[in-house]
Amino acid sequence: MSADAQTSFLTQEAYDRLVAEHEHLSTIGRDEIAKRIEAAREEGDLKENGGYHAAKDEQGKQEARIRTLELLLKNAKVGEAPASRGIVEPGTVVTAVVAGGEEIFLLGSREIAGGTDLDVYSEASPLGIAILGLKVGEKTSYEAPNGKMIAVEVTNVETFAG
Repeated sequence: MSADAQTSFLTQEAYDRLVAEHEHLSTIGRDEIAKRIEAAREEGDLKENGGYHAAKDEQGKQEARIRTLELLLKNAKVGEAPASRGIVEPGTVVTAVVAGGEEIFLLGSREIAGGTDLDVYSEASPLGIAILGLKVGEKTSYEAPNGKMIAVEVTNVETFAG
């Protein structure tokens, strides 16, 4: 089962948490930032007004997060983690030997990892693309951002328990 690069698996809990965050940021959050910008604007000269520039910077980051959440929620596949069939899929916990060292990680969105200590790799990352659809025991390699080829062997695939 392959997933569109834009589709992300989310548990119902993660989806609800992200909906609440989006609602807060796009209502109360926007109002708070607008008030801080207005208060800083009233202080005078905007070229040397650190509070104004900090508030505008925070506003930009907040708007970027709102857009990210909108895209994530729009394209989310919500439900239980897929039952492991021994195949690497979004929402599964993968054990793999990566560049000679064993790693255990969740394949999917970091938003679903919640309170776990698992590392998370997107299925759209170079590692995610390389291993998506592989079965336990299969090997592959992928090109790292630095141009080096990294060997990977999938040694276990489990259902994400949250």
